[in-house]
Amino acid sequence: MGRTRSKDAEPPSARLDHGGIASIAPSSFTTGYELIVDGTPQSHVDLDDPTHLHFEYIVRMGAAIDQLPGGPLTAVHLGAGALTIPRYVEATRPGSRQQVIELEAPLAALVREHLPLPRGASIRIRIGDAREGITRLPGALTGACDLVVSDVYSGAQTPAHLTSVEFYRELSALLSATGVLLVNVADGPGLAFARRQVATIAHVLPEVALLADTQVLKGRRFGNLVIAASASPLPTEWLPRMLAAGPHPAKIAQGAEVEAFAQGARIVTDADAVASPKPDASIFLR
Repeated sequence: MGRTRSKDAEPPSARLDHGGIASIAPSSFTTGYELIVDGTPQSHVDLDDPTHLHFEYIVRMGAAIDQLPGGPLTAVHLGAGALTIPRYVEATRPGSRQQVIELEAPLAALVREHLPLPRGASIRIRIGDAREGITRLPGALTGACDLVVSDVYSGAQTPAHLTSVEFYRELSALLSATGVLLVNVADGPGLAFARRQVATIAHVLPEVALLADTQVLKGRRFGNLVIAASASPLPTEWLPRMLAAGPHPAKIAQGAEVEAFAQGARIVTDADAVASPKPDASIFLR
């Protein structure tokens, strides 16, 4: 695996354009490696088993992806970190065509050198701002994507311009009639930010589900919520059982529960958008 074969070696690192430091180190909790940005673990990758998803919310994204119709997928990923989900899609859906938009060129270069992608994988990495980058994707992707993943963090927060109804309209334009949008949202007690995100996404895509740890969903602790949304009914028939039985038990909320969750929350617009709350680093240790 390039220069990170030895667990005793100095972790390879790169200075990012925004001034922070990204490094790749052996995982302290499991097999594989972690991408660490400014001291906070951002991604986990197991090169020997790309289906090994360590972080709880990534496990839930993988479970949701597994519900999509069989065969290769056409996917767009915004903010893919060490490319954990694109690797998972390639491993479980060989032949998938995937586009990744990453803001930091030094981070992308670090990952590609020390956590190389599977040989033959059709994963193209584009450098640039996520919102600007989707306007430069090939026109053939419009209305053709089975999966769009938004998991963008800058300084441990999702930038404000990637939380608005205008932004989600741009993402929805990429989806096929049955395509699914997955959004990672980090929030704490009260879930004010998450409630507005659910209301905003539901304004664009009518079918919405929430996947999260029960205590997070109740607003009792800081954590990640995965929002799944589509213009068509979501393929979630087996998800409740999978989420309850998995290594990180979780709940899926749909229908009336989602409506109640977002009740009274204002839709986010470009004019009033704010960055997400700063995540507690401990969420990456669970």
